[in-house]
Amino acid sequence: MNPYLKNLNKIEFVVTYACTGRCKHCSEGDHTSCGEQIDPEIAADAVRKIAAEYDIQTVMAFGGEPLLHTEAVYAIMTAAKELNIPKRQVITSGYFSKNADKIREVAERLAACGVNDLLLSVDAFHQETIPPDVVKQFAAEAKAFGIPIRLQPAWLVSAADDNPYNRKTREILDSFADLEIPVSEGNIIFPEGNALKYLAEYFTDEIPENPYAEDPRDVRCLSFEPNGNVLGGNVYERDIMEIIKDYGENL
Repeated sequence: MNPYLKNLNKIEFVVTYACTGRCKHCSEGDHTSCGEQIDPEIAADAVRKIAAEYDIQTVMAFGGEPLLHTEAVYAIMTAAKELNIPKRQVITSGYFSKNADKIREVAERLAACGVNDLLLSVDAFHQETIPPDVVKQFAAEAKAFGIPIRLQPAWLVSAADDNPYNRKTREILDSFADLEIPVSEGNIIFPEGNALKYLAEYFTDEIPENPYAEDPRDVRCLSFEPNGNVLGGNVYERDIMEIIKDYGENL
């Protein structure tokens, strides 16, 4: 076992950078590179191989908007379910189609492939460009199929800060109250990408350390890019276990 990954317990997939929103807080900026998507079979195979060697507790799919490419999400989550990985998580804005039948079908398939933690991005930033009625429809369908679901707001500065964006986020969360969906603690916006471009006035001159950055000598989460990049290698070119074996040679 590679000593730099001895505490590895999570796998995450950026399914695609393509997105249905154009959010001011997005760390990815303007999504100029959004044509690629993770290959479903290669992603599912990676989950199986990694979980055979490591005690994986969480598998996550997000984006961009991951539900623009549902086959990849289904494949990843099905593999995680078959392996009894405890947390099978999808982060989505809930806006991937306006078609009611398609929305219902996706919710049903997500339930069938074992998603047990659906985080729905709902806040002032997403709802600037994403229609709340469509999101509510998806949320209602997900609940109906028994998927555990939480609202996941993005907070500016802190959850307690009284700025216009946070006030709007609280109003939007209140508008979802009739669905009786729990609200998670959410996340604090990091000054990167669009956030640094459009919300700079809310950040200090000194950019803080990114709380989501991994320690390269103690990797606890493997993150796959849509183009297959992971740990300095590429899973489309080399087997994931070879990439893991060779990781750290130049640290």
